[in-house]
Parts: sequence; structure tokens; C-alpha cells
Amino acid sequence: MEDIKLGSKGEAVSKLQKILNVKQDGDFGPVTEQALKDYQTVLGMKPTGEVSNTFFMKSMLGGIHKCKRDIKEIIIHCSATKENKDFKKDDIKKWHLQRGFSDVGYHYIIYLDGSVHKGRNDNLVGAHCINHNLKSIGICYIGGVDENGKPKDTRTEKQKESLVSLIRTLKRFYPNAEVYGHCDFDNKACPCFNASAEYKNL
Repeated sequence: MEDIKLGSKGEAVSKLQKILNVKQDGDFGPVTEQALKDYQTVLGMKPTGEVSNTFFMKSMLGGIHKCKRDIKEIIIHCSATKENKDFKKDDIKKWHLQRGFSDVGYHYIIYLDGSVHKGRNDNLVGAHCINHNLKSIGICYIGGVDENGKPKDTRTEKQKESLVSLIRTLKRFYPNAEVYGHCDFDNKACPCFNASAEYKNL
């Protein structure tokens, strides 16, 4: 299949639009292009806005797909680890297992370099926000406190970019879901910035 991009038309475009969960009209316009760039970012690919067979293969193997749960909330968390300290999904999973969880509690984890990593399967109820797990997707970025352990917005520019792309992608699958910070439901600083205000227009 030839690369498809802005201005392309046809069945290949319709297939791409189905993956991206945007209107399937077979016409690659600006909406499809932005959705593709967000999706590529989430997959760890360069957001070129163009696709080939490589994209389709990767999207089928590791992409985001609408889950069976009724998602009403997208909840943002921080890992409450010191800025510039690089932790991974396996670290969080270990901490959560020690707390008696069955697996990592978040559905997505965003590393300092902005790479997005799958945690718990989206079809499974998370373990990240008491009384809100059933109908939510949990996203955690690495960081959230300063060198003294005090709450601080430590997000790197790459993390900020990936958070926006991930949220926009999830909102295409769950358009009625609202974005919140963990602090909106609990008496804590997490995620150490006002997520509900920052992302209200996504």
C-alpha cells in the first residue's frame, strides 16, 4: 500500500479513519491528519501525519482500541517520584503489587522522554482512584515532586506533548469522558497541576 497523507482519498483512508475512530468518509483531511499525529505520538512514532503498511501493522499489534467498559472519566496522576528520576512501568507495577494490587493500577504510563507505555488492559477496571475506577482510564506521568519531596509540576515538554496526544486520542474513543486530576477526587496534590482546567477543551 502506498503512503497516505493529507489529500489522499479512497479505501485505505477509510481503513485508517476506522482505526483512528474519526468519520470514515475516505477523505484524508485536517481532522484525520491531527488524529493520526496524536496516534503516532502515542505509539512512539514520529508524528508525520503520513502512514504506510508499517503503521497499520503496529497499530493492530499495539494501538489503542475502544474498550468494552463505559468510560466516563480520564484521570491524570503523577508517580509522586522526584523530578528527573527515571522510573518505568515495572517499577510502578512492583510498588502496586506490594500494596496488594493484582497488577499495575494505571492504564497508561508516560516516561520522562514522553514515551507512552501500556499498563493495565483498558478492558480491565483500574486501581488508581477510589470510587472512580469502574468507568475511568488512569494515566500516570513519571514525576510530580521536587528534590525535597514537595509537590511540583515536573512534567518535561515531551511528557506534556504526549499527555495531550494521549488524551485527544482517548477522547476520540470516549467523547463523553471528562478529564480530571486525581486531586479532584482525593485530598492530595496529585498530579501536581490543574489537569481538569488544562485539558478541559481537548
